[in-house]
Amino acid sequence: MVYITRRERFSAAHRLFRADWSNEENLRVFGNCSNPNWHGHNYELFVTVKGEVNPETGFVMDLKQMKSIINEYVIRHVDHKNINLEVAFMRDKMASTEVIAQSIFEELQVPFDREGVILHAVRLHETENNYAEYFGSNTP
Repeated sequence: MVYITRRERFSAAHRLFRADWSNEENLRVFGNCSNPNWHGHNYELFVTVKGEVNPETGFVMDLKQMKSIINEYVIRHVDHKNINLEVAFMRDKMASTEVIAQSIFEELQVPFDREGVILHAVRLHETENNYAEYFGSNTP
């Protein structure tokens, strides 16, 4: 089994808040990330798939196809968007890095299955110091 990873980047705004809480409670729990005027990040997304190497191509998967899938199912939906308001797969979800990573995994799992590879992990860097990594319902 060989693992390959593709990195993509996108910029997006979000806000961490609960509508059923007061602004004061949101500020207490989420700090500046609850700013009612939103805030943004330059995200780095790492998508890892695994599979057997095709003896004819030497590939687990063609990286051009991997890039195409990530862009079609994720990047075009999130880049320069407000994650809370404009991203359908994030509707009614907390826009934390953890939940975004999990939701991206869910968006990509079926398209990669159709390509004959297994989606192993999604790693989403919110900042150079903070990231979340999701492996699906199975442990790595």
